[in-house]
Amino acid sequence: MYAEGILLNQHFRELVSREEVAWEVKYRLLRRLGSGGQGIVYLADRGGAFGVTFRLALKFFRPDRYQSVDEYRNDMSRLARLAMKLSRLQQDHLHDVYNVVESKGIMIQAMEWVDGYDLRRLLTPQTLEQTRGSVHPNRWDYVNDVIVTRTSEQLRLKPGIAISMIRECLHGVGALHREGLIHADLKPANIMIKRTGNCKIIDFGSAFAVDDKPPRNTWTPRYSAIEVQQGALPSPRSDLASLGYILFEMLSGQYPFSGVHSEEELIAAKTLLPKQLPFLLPEDVVRNSTLLNFLAKMIAEKPEDRFASAEDADLSEFGAAAFERELVKGDLSSEYENELRLWLAEIE
Repeated sequence: MYAEGILLNQHFRELVSREEVAWEVKYRLLRRLGSGGQGIVYLADRGGAFGVTFRLALKFFRPDRYQSVDEYRNDMSRLARLAMKLSRLQQDHLHDVYNVVESKGIMIQAMEWVDGYDLRRLLTPQTLEQTRGSVHPNRWDYVNDVIVTRTSEQLRLKPGIAISMIRECLHGVGALHREGLIHADLKPANIMIKRTGNCKIIDFGSAFAVDDKPPRNTWTPRYSAIEVQQGALPSPRSDLASLGYILFEMLSGQYPFSGVHSEEELIAAKTLLPKQLPFLLPEDVVRNSTLLNFLAKMIAEKPEDRFASAEDADLSEFGAAAFERELVKGDLSSEYENELRLWLAEIE
């Protein structure tokens, strides 16, 4: 044992004195979490010492959407640079990126596993029906009064809950923008609500650094700002417009711009939306001028008419925080993070 201890200490000293260390890492793929145009995401366990495992998500980037191997490798190189910029942000409301690796030419991104629901799924009527079957009638009434209720199309979140979630998203995109990064594809499917009740912005497949632009457009037209649809490159203010369309959906319980069949019609609908808000939103939203004006400014037709930044949208005199302060003064606020945590537990 004495000799073994000497060798072990010697190996320790050698390890910590090197400039590089390396060891084999294995991942066990557990189940598919999702797939899209860019690739496939799996839930995985990374093996560790003494039989322990670390749970995370792995995204495998598909090459078949590229015209050549060189085109794939060039874009993967850009996304790898972007991933490492994201990994250094350490912002609570952004999806954590751990590493990028390459296996036989295929890029794989190791990321945080977010346990929860994306906002798209959370707004479907089935989630509320799942709640009804698992709670007491008094709790059911409370959920509908404070958190979420049904409309003819989908679910709508109560204003306090919706603004609490948007504020967390603003904190996330603000951190991106301060580092010269644009998300470029904000939509309900790319906002995760964790079981803790907190929001995380995910899926940076369309994101880019302002000094390292993408070779093609991959953003979702329905939630893109007007100028982006007209050919402009996404910007911090176009990210704000996307969050505004998401907020409209949360507050109205309407899938935005349904019935629109062409790009021209979609642009026209977005142009008209700020003036139509009083006729499309429920009374508890319309009667609050702070909330109505905040949303109208987020989705203003011209970028220069929107908030100057995510921080401005959150903290200015007419920002999201101002609405939350009104709720506090009127004794109408709640512990929204905890409300979401409890609701998510009841959806099971």
